[in-house]
Amino acid sequence: MSTDIKTIVSDYIIEDTTLDVTSTGNTTLYTVPAGYRFIIDHVDIICGSAASTTATVTIGQSTALTDFLDTQTLTNLAAQYDVVHLYPVPNATPVKTKSYAAGTIIQIAVTTADADGSSDASVLLFGYLRAA
Repeated sequence: MSTDIKTIVSDYIIEDTTLDVTSTGNTTLYTVPAGYRFIIDHVDIICGSAASTTATVTIGQSTALTDFLDTQTLTNLAAQYDVVHLYPVPNATPVKTKSYAAGTIIQIAVTTADADGSSDASVLLFGYLRAA
């Protein structure tokens, strides 16, 4: 069986969002469009104008904010333009992630604020859309 090259979708940025880690709260990254399912590949966070070394975040759908990633400490965002790459770590047993239905809101939650951290960090959400 051959595959039409136009049906192959590669890893791409779904959304680029500004994140403020100076206070706790949720930031919407993406809403899955009608007719599709969404699979998160990874999230990159680029440090803004201030280090964000004590902030913690979780990522998932708005009703289960840890279903993609549980608490991640942003220790390595030590200087402007530093980047952290967030994804479930593979192991001998494959990592299970979610396939999000149309209408699902994907969010990042700052669960521990860094008062001296970035108010202008960038969050890049990478993933795949697949017809439902």
